[in-house]
Amino acid sequence: MILVAIVAALLEEYTAAVARAVERLLSAAAPRRILPRRVRFLVLHSLPFAAPPAAVPPPPPSSSPADPLQW
Repeated sequence: MILVAIVAALLEEYTAAVARAVERLLSAAAPRRILPRRVRFLVLHSLPFAAPPAAVPPPPPSSSPADPLQW
């Protein structure tokens, strides 16, 4: 299970690095008109940027009596 987590983290880092490299490459190609604008737009908007998952806030502390089943 730990190995799966490590591989997932490595793949996430790799994906982010490749996305940054492609973005930099296509941004550098813009002034030289190597690729048409529409192609650059489609590629840049289809890059999978890895964003950290949104953290779920913990539930608020309950002010109920000692018995959690009693409402």
